[in-house]
Amino acid sequence: MREARIPGVILAGGQARRMGGGDKGLREIGGRTLLDHVIARLEPQAQPIALNANGDPARFAACGLPVLADPVAGFVGPLAGILAGLDWAAGLGATHVVSVAADTPFFPTDLVARLRGGLADAPIVLAATPDPERGRRRHPTFGLWPVALRDDLVRALESGTRKVVQWTEAHAASEVVFDAPEGADPFFNVNTPADLEIARRRHDEGRT
Repeated sequence: MREARIPGVILAGGQARRMGGGDKGLREIGGRTLLDHVIARLEPQAQPIALNANGDPARFAACGLPVLADPVAGFVGPLAGILAGLDWAAGLGATHVVSVAADTPFFPTDLVARLRGGLADAPIVLAATPDPERGRRRHPTFGLWPVALRDDLVRALESGTRKVVQWTEAHAASEVVFDAPEGADPFFNVNTPADLEIARRRHDEGRT
């Protein structure tokens, strides 16, 4: 029996201060927006897909995705976007939702399959990469989240929790470690104009 597909939410609700404001996901590399690259990576892995973003959703009309605003006011960070995804997934009758970041165009093409494989160890599964100093580095915007913890996340946000890691550690989240070769980190994200130029070079050189 074929396993049901897991819905996916692309997190694009940040304010992009280090980029000078605006929507990072609408910056271009290789003639396509970062968001286009992210959608192309995620579509074969998760269905359906939604976009978490605040403000006028019309600016994302070309993507053809439902746009989910943060259910918590005040730009409180990615946990609000994860909650938006959980609310949406609950409405679909799904048990989980996978999240990815809109500014990370090279994430693994087997992300969802490998995160799904980690569900036997913990209710929440996060992506990670090796780190020479800390052993591993977590990428908390790339995770697989159970709808069953939606109410718990609401309470955490209401109590002031803002860091993803703080909430996930309370639930003993597990990690799946992905290789990150030098110059080809799959979780390289575009935070600054300099990062955007690196991503453009990397794309043009085929290191995707």
